[in-house]
Amino acid sequence: MLPAFRTTTRSTTVGALCALALATPALALAVEPASAPDLPPAAVDATGAAAGRAVISTPTPEGNRVGWRLLAADGDDAAFHVYRDGVRVPGPPVTGATSYLDRGAPADARYAVVRVGDGATRAAAARADGPVTADSLTLRPVAGAQAGSLDVPLDVPPAGDGSTYSANDASVGDLDGDGQYEIVLKWDPSNAKDNSQSGVTGNVYLDAYELDGERLWRVDLGRNIRAGAHYTQFQVYDYDGDGAAEVAVKTGDGTVSGTGQVIGDGDADHRSSSGYVLSGPEYLTVFRGADGAELDTVDFRPARGKVSDWGDSYGNRVDRFLAGTAYLDGSRPSIVMGRGYYAKTAVSAWDFRDGALTRRWTFDSGSSTNGPEWTGRGNHQLSIADVDADGRDEILYGSMAIDDDGHGLWQNGTHHGDAYHVSDLVPSNPGQEVFKPSESGSDPAHWVADAATGRILSSAPPAGTDNGRGVAADVTADHPGAEVWSSKVSGLRSATDGSEVGRKPGSANFVIWWDGDGQRELLDGTHVDEYGADGDTRLLTGEGVASNNGTKSTPALQADILGDWREEVIWRTTDSSALRIYSTDIPTAIAHPSLMEDRQYRLAVAWQNTAYNQPPHPSFATVR
Repeated sequence: MLPAFRTTTRSTTVGALCALALATPALALAVEPASAPDLPPAAVDATGAAAGRAVISTPTPEGNRVGWRLLAADGDDAAFHVYRDGVRVPGPPVTGATSYLDRGAPADARYAVVRVGDGATRAAAARADGPVTADSLTLRPVAGAQAGSLDVPLDVPPAGDGSTYSANDASVGDLDGDGQYEIVLKWDPSNAKDNSQSGVTGNVYLDAYELDGERLWRVDLGRNIRAGAHYTQFQVYDYDGDGAAEVAVKTGDGTVSGTGQVIGDGDADHRSSSGYVLSGPEYLTVFRGADGAELDTVDFRPARGKVSDWGDSYGNRVDRFLAGTAYLDGSRPSIVMGRGYYAKTAVSAWDFRDGALTRRWTFDSGSSTNGPEWTGRGNHQLSIADVDADGRDEILYGSMAIDDDGHGLWQNGTHHGDAYHVSDLVPSNPGQEVFKPSESGSDPAHWVADAATGRILSSAPPAGTDNGRGVAADVTADHPGAEVWSSKVSGLRSATDGSEVGRKPGSANFVIWWDGDGQRELLDGTHVDEYGADGDTRLLTGEGVASNNGTKSTPALQADILGDWREEVIWRTTDSSALRIYSTDIPTAIAHPSLMEDRQYRLAVAWQNTAYNQPPHPSFATVR
């Protein structure tokens, strides 16, 4: 079973560190060799999250602001030495928030940080007491904002079949086992289609990139995988426990791996005259993260079966897919593949062990062991959480949940919706909660429910129409727990009792930890805003970038991948020549382990690209 996640808060503020730098003029320029009491960090954490220090440096008029990752294993009293260009910056170790202002340092300086701890004499001896490798990333300052950015150059696929390509959804994983994240990116052709739209589409590609833009591989999903938001949900995670992530995705005849292997019949074309793919085999493939080689391919489950069983006969609802990753046995991750949510709903769980895929179970709302009460309950996305505190994850699938053993856990009689948030939203209620707006005008416009039982704790009256957008997050410290808001309901509401507690935020899309406090900010389109009682305050406007997925206006990815516990946002440049990573350099007094060490958050980053993308939530709503 995975170790419990621990929140760490220490009192030393960034302001105090800056004052220390001012009081010690030599601090900016003097250096000294590495000394014995330094411990290198671990390589990989138990959830498969890369666990290097992820050091970043952003030049500012005051000096270089350096940030790095705190690990839960570091302990409450962790202290760090900062190294500039391989040698230690003198002065007392940094404690508290993992941030340091290196006044007067050259903008191109490179940094490393090393934890101070017991037993370090052996570690230093192993290094022969030599220089510490400076492996930080230098971010470009963002004009008019306290932030830095880093471009990851991309190799745009060539145009074909009348389509051009745009960078779309992304994910991260340690693909080569070096303790650092790489990016897996989906390319969408310009003629991609919603499932409700007919028409032939171009091929979908998956690329893997190092953060310096080196392309590791490209997978061509081929003509028999249609392009659109609901077709290709890819999972990036270390499923076999070898320290390097794999990529799991639905494939078809003619898919070509990163090393040139052809899956199935490379000459087959199962597309109808309307562009739908409603016949022919379907596969689930696991690709090796390092080079994109095919590791194993099996028949995809849940199977297509009879097209009309899923809610229509022309191919709209049969090919609505969801995907996730879950620790169903409490100790090792499994691949979760879902199909359908408007009518028939089916979910299969797969294990990838010793190079082979094995199906663990399939939940099917059309089987004799379930019943009509389980149909039509799904969302355009899912979430994964251990809702019953038994150490094993459940699949939250809209207005229903599936237990870790594949049996239905609960359904609460409400219907399909377009947004979904799962976290500890209500402090007075034990465990996790679910927030969901509804597409059905007869359902509550939105509701908050106990994630273990589906029992509705608070709700808004029916709106009589589709309530398409909604968010749950702690965006103000004025009230306990999280707040909720949605398109068709007035005001900002308490997740606890549904009462109106303030002005409705100016967006209902993503939320992000960006400034220095424990509440989240608003992320919408290509900007970040802070919620306030009298209005939203702009903190960041992305320059030369674009959001994805039409009116959904979602980033390529939002996740805590660099620096301290605050989250990064990744947008594509307008011409898709690069992914632009933005990271805050607003000071914080909060010391908190990397969000990626919270299992629920790390799994949320894995499923974030699924269908109508949603922001990742950890098992807690507020950082302290």
